[in-house]
Amino acid sequence: MNQFGITRDHVTGFVVGVGVAAAGYYVYLKNKEQVDEMLANYGIRVPQPEQGDLSKLTLEELMLKKETIEDLIAEKEMALEDSQPLADSSAE
Repeated sequence: MNQFGITRDHVTGFVVGVGVAAAGYYVYLKNKEQVDEMLANYGIRVPQPEQGDLSKLTLEELMLKKETIEDLIAEKEMALEDSQPLADSSAE
């Protein structure tokens, strides 16, 4: 009868999927350091929240932060240079 509608099996599958995902996330949070280290060994870098103590970062992490900061500085300088001619021409 209802060939294309949502059936009880769909709802059951959805609920089971949400439960498994929640359990997986809980297990990940309990073992976050080990999982992140294992992923890093395979070349998968998990983004970390901003760390306050830069002295604990590796040289590679510090270089990445430095490059990011230099890129941001260059973008800001370019934006300032682009906006200055407009300000100068409007003053005249």
